Amino acid sequence: MPALIGTFIFIIIPVVCSFSLSFTKWDLLNPIEFVGLKNYSELFHQNIFWKILLNTVVFALSTSILGVIIPLILASILNTKIRGAEFYKSAYFMPFITPMVVIGIIWSWIFDPNIGLLNQVLNIHINWLYDSCYAMPALIIVSVWKLIGYNMIIFLSSLSTISQSLFEAAKIDGANSFQIFKNVTIPLMSPTIFFVVIITAISSFQIFDLIYLMTQGGPFDSTNVLVYAIYKEAFEYFNVGRASAIAYVLFVIILVLTLIQWNLRKKLVYLEEG
Repeated sequence: MPALIGTFIFIIIPVVCSFSLSFTKWDLLNPIEFVGLKNYSELFHQNIFWKILLNTVVFALSTSILGVIIPLILASILNTKIRGAEFYKSAYFMPFITPMVVIGIIWSWIFDPNIGLLNQVLNIHINWLYDSCYAMPALIIVSVWKLIGYNMIIFLSSLSTISQSLFEAAKIDGANSFQIFKNVTIPLMSPTIFFVVIITAISSFQIFDLIYLMTQGGPFDSTNVLVYAIYKEAFEYFNVGRASAIAYVLFVIILVLTLIQWNLRKKLVYLEEG
């Protein structure tokens, strides 16, 4: 009962209220005014909204792909019991437990065009966070870097459940490392890969703190995403109705994406039934 009460108060009621507010005009001070579908109509007729939506999709898609492939490869390598495997596991996991504020500050310094470590090491001069062509790739790099450790640990846990006799049998049959990875590791890990893809995609669509700390949506809205737009509409422009409308557009996108992935599971997941 306590759990049900908490869910009702902190999840169900806010969801219903925010959905209702998406059909209103409210600045937190004046009385709430019902405007129907005006908020949604204005959103879909604004070029900036489509740019923000595209930014969100690009960020989520890039992070989801790289944030799954790289940890999967690293997990497969570490699972071979290489020397120093425990150290590498800890090193890769450290970014995940590091507070995002610290990560934002450190990477902002790394990407600094004048004194940043990245430009110094590569001997180049790129305005990473101040150039609309490079700001989004820079954020994707940081996001993937933070996700690698967590997803890698999940993959390692899945690999530990696979019988080593299967890998040994594949070696006896003459399979090389790539063939074993492609024909043995990936099929047997497909349920875990499917799970990681879903949670990574959902978390990527909800990115906010990294944008807020490093770029504030700039330059020229090149890194502005839906959740950051919700924040700006609600707490900078005091347009709660439009912020709620954006929130439900994001909800529908994530819902549709998850349903598509779930319906594809029978084709993508090994031995998946029903």
